Amino acid sequence: MPGWKTVTNPKRGIAFDVPVDWAVKSSGWVTYVAENGDPEETPLVGFAAPAILKEKWCRSDDDGNGTQEDTPLASVGSRAEPDARDTAEAARENARLWVYGSYAQPAKEKVATGAAKPFTTKSGITGSVATATSTGVDGTGRCAYDGKATAFAFENPAGETLSWTFVGVRGVDDEVPEPTVRKILGTVRLVDGAP
Repeated sequence: MPGWKTVTNPKRGIAFDVPVDWAVKSSGWVTYVAENGDPEETPLVGFAAPAILKEKWCRSDDDGNGTQEDTPLASVGSRAEPDARDTAEAARENARLWVYGSYAQPAKEKVATGAAKPFTTKSGITGSVATATSTGVDGTGRCAYDGKATAFAFENPAGETLSWTFVGVRGVDDEVPEPTVRKILGTVRLVDGAP
């Protein structure tokens, strides 16, 4: 995309473009969400080599542990899906888990996940895309907002299932508009991995 920045996950051989105001993290950077209060911090879902928009968009100590935590406006990244039965399942589960983990905990019923639909990127990758949203999140914290996620899962030439996911805050003035999400998604392509 002309004027945009390229994000690459060399381990998974995935690249995509983001607008210039996004911060591109290193390929070794991993972002994930866990159940609140899980002492092990076991990831529900995560992705690597992300790009983040307004990393310190909202800052609070909602869990009262004395540490200020940053809520970004949006982030996007990619990962492998070794446990997925198919691309549709991988897309729906990614979208659902990101919205639940980032915005809706502990209210699983506040997350709505749409059906997976076929999608083809500009480079010709075909796969499944699914979206999830939360509605009516009533968290008490200063950074309690509804969220949304769009996940695209596909197979690489080696037959491995991979995914790309956008996750962001919903219902605020500077929410990332859906056409921008789809434009980023459209740039997803396969690249040669690290040598």
